[in-house]
Amino acid sequence: MATSLLKIPTNVLLHKQQNNHTWLFSSRDSSRSTVSISQKQRSRMLPIVSMAASSSVQTFLEKSAPSSQRTGIPIMVNSCTGKMGNAVIKAAEAAGLYVVPVSFGLEAECGQTFQVCGKDILVHGPSDRENVLASILDKYPNLIVVDYTAPPAVNGNAELYCNVGVPFVMGTTGGDRDLLYKTVKDSNVYAVISPQMGKQVVAFLAAMEIMAEQFPGAFSGYSLQVLESHQASKVDASGTAKAVISCFNKLGVSFDMDQIQLIRDPKQQVEMVGVPEEHLSGHAFHMYHLTSPDQTVSFEFQHNVCGRSIYAEGTVDAVIFLAKKIESKDNKKIYNMIDVLREGNMR
Repeated sequence: MATSLLKIPTNVLLHKQQNNHTWLFSSRDSSRSTVSISQKQRSRMLPIVSMAASSSVQTFLEKSAPSSQRTGIPIMVNSCTGKMGNAVIKAAEAAGLYVVPVSFGLEAECGQTFQVCGKDILVHGPSDRENVLASILDKYPNLIVVDYTAPPAVNGNAELYCNVGVPFVMGTTGGDRDLLYKTVKDSNVYAVISPQMGKQVVAFLAAMEIMAEQFPGAFSGYSLQVLESHQASKVDASGTAKAVISCFNKLGVSFDMDQIQLIRDPKQQVEMVGVPEEHLSGHAFHMYHLTSPDQTVSFEFQHNVCGRSIYAEGTVDAVIFLAKKIESKDNKKIYNMIDVLREGNMR
């Protein structure tokens, strides 16, 4: 989702392929209807909607007030109809968090109410988002936003959250990361920012970083092969793979990022990598193979992830962690998943 979803001119169109969806800004409005998530259109577009949207959101929030039993941390999950959004909502509900029934989404969804994990959620477009988010924050002062959208949206979304002053958990990869951190730092907003929310994968990466720091050059002269398989819609190399490779570089291994073997063909994924067919649309299989100069010693590191529950559970932990930091008025404002792991209070 473009460098800014707030200030882009209405006559500018931006196309972005992400998970087989087309991301597009336009000036068309959509009428409201109720749609089951399984019936949603696969081609999605972000619209400009009327200024009346803010009041309609307020009305929807009043009708969808949480029951007395739902006293958990209020979270707003943007791109709620996406696969990660769906997984996060499921995990959040199971953990007792309260999912606010409003989300920012795409043009084809704008003004519609979707059933996600049995919960009705009104999807709002990009126009007047700042006022809409401010009204939600006013109703839920302890609100935390969860962002799993698209790489081009990272900076624009962060700007939105910071302008309104709402803390957020950013799991979306890409964007200008230096600008992202500067935006958050300048705004003094609390945030957990991590391109990898899988707790166990983060722990593995943290161990790699410790090894690289304490034993630089330990694998000098070794050759490295890296294979990573993700769903066909993921065109770029994994950020986790790049981070692991950086550790191996510090350990003395010569390897360029363009040497990563990307497996995106479903047939190869099943036959060569061993990905279960039911997880072709959502998986992360990584293999790192080291070989000594004389070919007599080899090491292999591997992690295989099927589905998205590992990331959703980590996201919920990040939300709970961030809520505690806000409540304690911690001086530090920007965190990552390493901070969450070090807290040691994960479920």
